[in-house]
Amino acid sequence: MEDFKQHTREEKLAALGRVIDVLDTLRVKCPWDAKQTNESLRPNTVEEVFELCDALIREDNAEIRKELGDVLLHVLFYAKIGEEKGSFDIATVCDSLADKLIFRHPHVYGEVHADTARQVSENWEQLKLKEKGGNRSVLAGVPGSLPALIKAYRVQEKASNAGFDWEEPRQVWDKVREELAEFEAEADRLDPEAMEAEMGDIFFSLVNAARLYKIIPENALEKTNKKFIARFNFLEQRAKELGKNLNDMTLAEMDAIWEEAKKVTK
Repeated sequence: MEDFKQHTREEKLAALGRVIDVLDTLRVKCPWDAKQTNESLRPNTVEEVFELCDALIREDNAEIRKELGDVLLHVLFYAKIGEEKGSFDIATVCDSLADKLIFRHPHVYGEVHADTARQVSENWEQLKLKEKGGNRSVLAGVPGSLPALIKAYRVQEKASNAGFDWEEPRQVWDKVREELAEFEAEADRLDPEAMEAEMGDIFFSLVNAARLYKIIPENALEKTNKKFIARFNFLEQRAKELGKNLNDMTLAEMDAIWEEAKKVTK
């Protein structure tokens, strides 16, 4: 990645204008760009956001820059489609965002005092409820289509901002142990539906614990996923080097290589 040069505000605006001009041209002259709709772009948008998240987890600045560009393209594309429909354009989007940010930051633009991030979050949720056309309840703003792990974190976060939370982080561990015991009891009875419900409660309580200890569970789990994949790939490769198939190896043999993998992939 070439050396970064800080740009002036005018240069930033000019760069954004250039991208808008390029997209305007492609929308007219490129057959692929010309036929895109909100529905056709949506799956690609989801993919681009996940690719950005992956780059963020890796802290790969070159990839973050690239993926941010891809996500920005989609934002501009949707705004362009909105303009063509006579509904809104990128200026409308930006003005609406600026108005919302100003309204939700009265501690910066108004007379409200907020000295901590916690106070800002609490004010944010209350202000969202007051906005015209805003959410009618604290949890109404959580998208139903969110993945379950992220959704659990968000609903707990919003409930906390409304004052519904543990007084101390360590109190959550009693709840975790309670849920584990309830699952074990259902497991002994081999009731599939009850076991599923109790397992969900375990996950939910662990997400709560992560939140209370300032850990984003999605990030923590993804890092563990990557760690497991790296170690399993090592195990698989070493087995091949030994001329063995994993299915034919004993658990003790695999454990020995796994311990080696843990040292290599730290």
